[in-house]
Amino acid sequence: MANHDSSKKRIRQTKTRREHNRYYAKTARNAVRGLRKMTNKAEAAARLVVVTAMLDRLASKKAISKNKASNLKSKLARYVNSLAA
Repeated sequence: MANHDSSKKRIRQTKTRREHNRYYAKTARNAVRGLRKMTNKAEAAARLVVVTAMLDRLASKKAISKNKASNLKSKLARYVNSLAA
């Protein structure tokens, strides 16, 4: 167990940040799943804008890496473009 006040505070901060990041990362994963289930191209294109912004925001706050966000956005854009109108 931590002995110093600063290490106790660091443990509290880490726990808070971890819970915060897990919530938003999980929300983004659910949004990606929802987009992948869409079959209407117009709806999916509108949803892609929202999901892309969400992934960019997570990457800027370092909840997920910028490369992961980039890979997800690329795959989702390819999926949306492949849908039949």
